[in-house]
Amino acid sequence: MALHKLLVDDFYDDSYKLIAIHCGIEDYRLAYLLNKNLELKLERKPNDLDFQYLTSSYSIFEWNNTSQYVSWNLVSNVCKKEEDSLYSSGTLFQASEKTLKTFHLIPEFKRVDYFIKISEETQNVNEKLILNKLHNIPQIITSYEVDPLHIKSKDHLIF
Repeated sequence: MALHKLLVDDFYDDSYKLIAIHCGIEDYRLAYLLNKNLELKLERKPNDLDFQYLTSSYSIFEWNNTSQYVSWNLVSNVCKKEEDSLYSSGTLFQASEKTLKTFHLIPEFKRVDYFIKISEETQNVNEKLILNKLHNIPQIITSYEVDPLHIKSKDHLIF
């Protein structure tokens, strides 16, 4: 009897480009600057990306350019969440301390603040032109292209 093996990875298509952005500004301000300089129309989605059952959530902005068949996404890579710290129950006073925990959407790139994901059906997006325009924005420290095939947690970028 012949054994047939079906690989699920064969159905997933990596037809997107990924740009990493380092900057210290808020997500809505970055979306405004990208809309202004790259002539986009990014809008915040009503629901954030939630991972690990509300442990971490990441803001996401999206624009579907139907005339050029390109979908643009701006997603935050950093989620800072305040949680109660662990302390012994044998203390005299019941003081709760809060600690700030940091989570990352793509843990391999902990220093990256945001990612731009460009999904396209046709290969008509010029990455070098986009990177040149991003480098001209004074609030952005640096930006560069990332190869999605070398990311271990690329499943987090499926949205």
